[in-house]
Amino acid sequence: MAAAAGAASENGLDALRRIKAAETEWDQRLATVRQATETSLQRLRDETDAAVKAAQAEADQERAQTVQAARADADREAARILADGAQAAAEAARGEGKHPADRKDAVLAAVLGDFAPG
Repeated sequence: MAAAAGAASENGLDALRRIKAAETEWDQRLATVRQATETSLQRLRDETDAAVKAAQAEADQERAQTVQAARADADREAARILADGAQAAAEAARGEGKHPADRKDAVLAAVLGDFAPG
């Protein structure tokens, strides 16, 4: 019976060794999967950060271009307003069409024709 007990004990130890080996193997597999997952997550985080930075840079560039275009439009509008004002001031200084007395010589010449002194 001692031999049978020794064989059973040996079989029990074998079973425990196989269980321990299986646990060790699965622990290694889990560690490998965890490492691969962490690596993948870090890569995705890095890609996301790079995409956000690229989008921010593109938005900054677009905003700068929009501001520059708006300034150019405002400068053109200001130049047009100044030109219109200068023309209106010149016309007001000449008095064209504003007061008939300012054009008296032209009116007299048209009315009197050949009888105009001169």
